[in-house]
Amino acid sequence: MRFDGASGTARTPVHLDVQDPVSMAGLTAHLRHRPELRLLAADEAELAEVVVVSVDRVDDDAVQGLRRLQRGGETRTVLVSAEIDDAGLVAVVECGVVGVVRRSEATADRLVEAIRAAARGEGTVPADLLGRLLDQVGRLQRQVLDPRGLAFTGLAPREVDVLRLVAAGSDTAEIARELAFSERTVKNILHDVTTRLHLRNRSHAVAYAVREGFI
Repeated sequence: MRFDGASGTARTPVHLDVQDPVSMAGLTAHLRHRPELRLLAADEAELAEVVVVSVDRVDDDAVQGLRRLQRGGETRTVLVSAEIDDAGLVAVVECGVVGVVRRSEATADRLVEAIRAAARGEGTVPADLLGRLLDQVGRLQRQVLDPRGLAFTGLAPREVDVLRLVAAGSDTAEIARELAFSERTVKNILHDVTTRLHLRNRSHAVAYAVREGFI
C-alpha cells in the first residue's frame, strides 16, 4: 500500500481484470481519480493488493477466471457482476472472492468501499445476497456436511482430537488409548485428513490445523 504525498492517505494498488472494453472504460472512469486508489497498468498487475473483475454473469468462464486468480497468489478479488444467482454466489465465494457488487449499484463510492474493505481482509456482499448465501451455507451443512460428520473447518471433531494429540507428541498407540480407538482407526483418520486436504504427512496436517486455528 502506498501513500498519497499530499494527503497522507494510504492508496490501495488495484488491477482491473476486465475483458469487455465498455466495462473497462466505465470502471476506469469511476476509479482513476480516486485518491484512495492507485490503478495499475497491465504490466504492474502483480503489484495489486486487490483485483476488480467485471462480468455480465457468473458462468463457467467467469468461475475459471476467478480460480486462476486464486491460484495466482494472495491478491484479494472484488467481483462486479450484472447478474448473479444463488449458485453463482456460492461459486464465487468458493473461488476466494471477498467482495461482490452488482453492476447496477457500482457507483464510484460503492466500488471504493468494497476495494478498501477487501484490502483490509474484510468481505462485502449486498444484504439480500448475504441472506441468500447464509441460506445456502445452512443447507450445505445440513445436507452434505452433517451426514459425513464434517464441519466447515473441513475437519470432523475426532479428526481435530487426533491432530491435537499428534501435535502434543503422542504416537499412534498413545492416541488410540487416549481416544478409545483402535490403532487402525487412528491411522485411517490421519490418512483421510492428509488425502482430503492434500497434505503431505502428519507434520503437514498438524501445521495446517495450527495455521487455520483448529488446534
